[in-house]
Amino acid sequence: MMENILYPPKDTWSGLCKRPLLDIPNLDKPVRTILQRVKAEGDKAIREYSKQFDRVDIFDIKVTPEELEEAAGLIPEKLKKAITTAKQNIEKFHRAHICETGVIETMPGVKCWRKNIPVDKVGLYIPGGSAPLFSTVLMLSIPAKIAGCRRVIICTPPDAGGKINPLVLYAAGLTGITEIYKAGGAQAIAAMAYGTETIPKVDKIFGPGNQYVTKAKETVQSEGVTIDMPAGPSEVLVIADKSADPAFVASDLLSQAEHGPDSQVVFLTDDRELMVKVKDEIESQLQQLPRKSIAGHSLLNSLAILLADKYECLEFSNKYAPEHLIINTKDAGVLAEKVINAGSVFIGRYSCESAGDYASGPNHTLPTNGFAKTFSGVSVDSFVKKVTFQELSGEGLAGIAPAVEAMAEAENLAGHKNAVSIRLKNIGNV
Repeated sequence: MMENILYPPKDTWSGLCKRPLLDIPNLDKPVRTILQRVKAEGDKAIREYSKQFDRVDIFDIKVTPEELEEAAGLIPEKLKKAITTAKQNIEKFHRAHICETGVIETMPGVKCWRKNIPVDKVGLYIPGGSAPLFSTVLMLSIPAKIAGCRRVIICTPPDAGGKINPLVLYAAGLTGITEIYKAGGAQAIAAMAYGTETIPKVDKIFGPGNQYVTKAKETVQSEGVTIDMPAGPSEVLVIADKSADPAFVASDLLSQAEHGPDSQVVFLTDDRELMVKVKDEIESQLQQLPRKSIAGHSLLNSLAILLADKYECLEFSNKYAPEHLIINTKDAGVLAEKVINAGSVFIGRYSCESAGDYASGPNHTLPTNGFAKTFSGVSVDSFVKKVTFQELSGEGLAGIAPAVEAMAEAENLAGHKNAVSIRLKNIGNV
């Protein structure tokens, strides 16, 4: 069960904000071995690792159109409707954030502007396992398509029968992605980073995964392949006061705890009675969860903290910088205005994190492990480069020349000054 901490002094907060240290083996050597083998042997290595890790022989690495069509027929209509609702909301939210500045004339004859240019080729990694993250297909593929990426591919591990989960295939097809490959783990990251005979090399890699996937992404990034963001176990922090329903708070904490045994949930309150009631609710609701063993392990890494007031709770939250922040207080909107570090914020008693995980619109691919202090969640911006342009007329160069020449001379960069001076002579001769 969660550890209860009462009124911790502020000089202990940094320690409380540290994520739990997990017993993770040294992954550097095995992951580098996988990366090097895939780089050298291509498809052969992918097939051998599929046999070793997924217990399946894969001949056709690429998903066929027939497999996509078959998957669509396996999804109940009610679930198709739910996925369509989510798709529409995610598209609506992300389309609203496409913006480009017009041409700015910084001084007469000096025109500057910025243009969004999509990343040409992107690779999306979708984990397999006991909880197929087809929602992540929507969260990654929709902004990629809106951004205009020319080529979007998916790598995801096959099951023991050599099949991809039909929900993953259906969600991909619904968003217009038909280039899907049966490859999981670090070997999939290697394939997208270096390319194989079948799987193309991409310019940027997105998506969550286990510790091997995470390590592989970190390693290829050190070699110059861009990734979405630093990754770590999922987390939620809930701030609640005496107006909150203990059952709501407990359900939010458990919904995150069931992600994995390495997930962390943090509960902050200024009401001691609520802390007791939430603990009772957690114990009751936990017994009803099919993944109660996973959630139970997660709770062992988690904290319930009693603080002096709601504003101290928010101060702690900003120091912790949670992936997900739920504010379930009477004045939730007021507190939300003071948030400076969080991946995504859920305001009020009815704003459960589950809505954001699936269908409300904002992206659920968010910074963890305190990286919300400096990173944003995935958005359309994640799939574009913002390239600046500038155009100077003769009048513009003549006007800006004194400033440029003086600054270049002060930095002892005569070539920079000459690039201006030589043009000024030309202007004078025209």
